[in-house]
Amino acid sequence: MNIRRTTKGRTVLTAVAITTGLVLTVAGCGGGGDDDKGDKGDKGSDKNTSSSPAKSDGNDDGQQSEAPSAEEIMAEVKAGGLTLAVTSADRDEGGFVTVEGTVTNGSGKSWVAADWRGDERELAGNGGSIAGASLVDQTGKKKYLVLRDTEGRCLCTRFTGGLQPGETTEWFAQFPAPPEDTTKVSFQVGSMPPASVEISEGE
Repeated sequence: MNIRRTTKGRTVLTAVAITTGLVLTVAGCGGGGDDDKGDKGDKGSDKNTSSSPAKSDGNDDGQQSEAPSAEEIMAEVKAGGLTLAVTSADRDEGGFVTVEGTVTNGSGKSWVAADWRGDERELAGNGGSIAGASLVDQTGKKKYLVLRDTEGRCLCTRFTGGLQPGETTEWFAQFPAPPEDTTKVSFQVGSMPPASVEISEGE
């Protein structure tokens, strides 16, 4: 497990205490469905301009770093000029799953992730973030929301300052872990299509 994950773990203890309340039963479980409105302009290209890791503890912003090579990408979806890649989904000790990846803004205009933060009033304080993401266990018919602390701060990346045209930044989000026999889930955020990912055991 890398150093970033250690930092994220500091806030997990408070979040895990409310994990049970974040597990929702999803009828039909069609892969997370379409959320929210789009804030993602008319984008359509993958530009490999670097930006940087937006991971740490939910208070960090995106900064500059290289995008992963194609062979490291587990899943990739596109919508409105954005390209969302998932590079890992690790089950960690403590009963949570950390999902990481990158987002590339190929829109030609600034992107602020407004519709990625979710509709819940409690999440409004996170600003532009990936707080509205979810994991869907289609077999168990359950939907898992991003963990947050008692003040509503998500255990996820915040995109403070937005993402400029052509930039790529990293993101992470932590969720309650599905049952151990569940190894495949769908990751979904905003109006992006669901991305099918396989959960691996953390090191």
